Amino acid sequence: MIDTSNNVTESMGVIPDDEEMFADYYQMGEQIGIGTFSVVHEAMHKETKEIYAVKRVARNDLHPSDAVALHDEIAALQQVSECPHIVRIHEVYDEPDYTFLVLECMKGGDLIDRIIEKRHYTEYDAKEVSRKLLMAVEYCHNKKIANRNLKPENLLLKAGSDTDVKISDFGYAKTVAFPNCLRTQCGTEGYVAPEILEHRPAYDIPCDLWSLGVIIYIVLGGYRPFRGEGEEVMRQIRYGEFKFHKRYWGHVSEDAKALIARMLTVDPEKRITAKEALSSPWITAGQQDLGSNELSNNMLNLEALKDAKPAVKGQETTVVASNKLQSLGGLRAYQDF
Repeated sequence: MIDTSNNVTESMGVIPDDEEMFADYYQMGEQIGIGTFSVVHEAMHKETKEIYAVKRVARNDLHPSDAVALHDEIAALQQVSECPHIVRIHEVYDEPDYTFLVLECMKGGDLIDRIIEKRHYTEYDAKEVSRKLLMAVEYCHNKKIANRNLKPENLLLKAGSDTDVKISDFGYAKTVAFPNCLRTQCGTEGYVAPEILEHRPAYDIPCDLWSLGVIIYIVLGGYRPFRGEGEEVMRQIRYGEFKFHKRYWGHVSEDAKALIARMLTVDPEKRITAKEALSSPWITAGQQDLGSNELSNNMLNLEALKDAKPAVKGQETTVVASNKLQSLGGLRAYQDF
């Protein structure tokens, strides 16, 4: 076991035979998710009976650069786990065949599914979700950590809450050692920031504000701002081409649209920061200002977005040229320092 109060061992190497093993303490349950190199299961701690989400990574399948990415993910989670709006890492077991990340289990499902289930959804609900996500991003950025893959599937809710949302995935997270030191192309189609696509050649934490701007657009309008296939989506992102279509946005507050526009600013140096966004008029508005603004009709669009999720995931190889795709034949144009 690796104690999460300390840094992960630099080599992520094989542990000695006398080390404690994951199976000594946890009973694996049903599968609840799957990734390129990992499977996520529920697991019960044998002594406390607490339920956790366990990400099991097959070490034999990892390219050396993917092992580095795993190290970065664990290191990032360790640094941000105290934030109430980020899924907490409990402990890590690094074994000969697998690495097990024991994480807080979020029983409320992902953000889009929960919004679809709600019979009534107001602009205030959307604002509260956005505020908490901005708080999480600000926390990460204060620690110089860029998430680099914010998207609705990675935003989970606590059971019984419609707005208690947490960022759950740090698989592409990287510490920004000095300004504009990130070079790896990574992200998901429709959410990735233009500076990542453009190979500037380097970028920084503002990339997360762009992705979060796309998410806030979705939780208000019910659809993505950048749509289409392949190169068309990339072109829209590069030039920041999006609209607030009157049919869906005519009844949304001007303050909300103004904030989104500042987040979806192509020039990262002119893009609003998380700290600035948290002080914006829309985020600081109260329920009396936004609570009567019903968005349920807009959210009917989310059914189509939900149905498109598998296709979007399948298209990631066309957008993501990160170290995680090295072993899948992806082109890696740049490498993070």
